[in-house]
Amino acid sequence: MLRNSMGSWPFVGSFVLFMLLWVAANSFIRPGQVWDPYPYILLNLFLSMLAGLQGAILLIAAKRQDAIAAAMAQHDLDTDMGSKRDLDLLMEMNRAQLAMIEELRTELQRLGSPGTIPGSPGR
Repeated sequence: MLRNSMGSWPFVGSFVLFMLLWVAANSFIRPGQVWDPYPYILLNLFLSMLAGLQGAILLIAAKRQDAIAAAMAQHDLDTDMGSKRDLDLLMEMNRAQLAMIEELRTELQRLGSPGTIPGSPGR
């Protein structure tokens, strides 16, 4: 969730607005009352911490995405292997059926009446 919010236009807009407010507050207040005078060292510290945090969040998100992709790839492989087993079984059944049909054809030819089955009424 944090990754999604930091990678959005509203975050960018609010971040730019915050920086502008920071600079305005520290530039236009009387010199003795500012808490971070120019060159805004405190702001630079916060920006550095934010960059470090964002880097860690991006690495965590990438690691999670890799784990999800690996799980999906494993699921695809399992599905493909199951489909291959099913197809191999169907092909074996098809071969067996073709062998039976060929045996029936041979038996019919041996009986001497091709195209008819013995004991069945004629057309």
